[in-house]
Amino acid sequence: MLHKSLKDLPVFLAGDKTNIIEVLHPKNDNIELDYSLAHGNLEVGKSSLPHILKECSEVYYFLKGKAKVVIGEEEQLVEAGDTVYIPAGAVQYVENQGEVKLEFLCIVSPGWYAEQDEVITQD
Repeated sequence: MLHKSLKDLPVFLAGDKTNIIEVLHPKNDNIELDYSLAHGNLEVGKSSLPHILKECSEVYYFLKGKAKVVIGEEEQLVEAGDTVYIPAGAVQYVENQGEVKLEFLCIVSPGWYAEQDEVITQD
């Protein structure tokens, strides 16, 4: 059995400026998975930077807060209990529009790795 507690895992700032905790990842956990699972959060008023996962699709499941999710030309307001699918290669970002820290789970397939996460710079 593999068991982890979120409070015991390290947080890092991803290239898109989202606080991320890798919960399960085949490269870290010596397990066979076709995906990775992370916990993300954004403080009140903060946004992730527009970015593309070139070869991975994502599913965001929102645990706490309210946000605007932008995927390409589409926008969707979300709240706790909502799920959003993001296809591989789509420009995307999330904006915390609530009054509490936004918390969400990220399922990335195949597993996330920094080299394929391209942040879109705004000139």
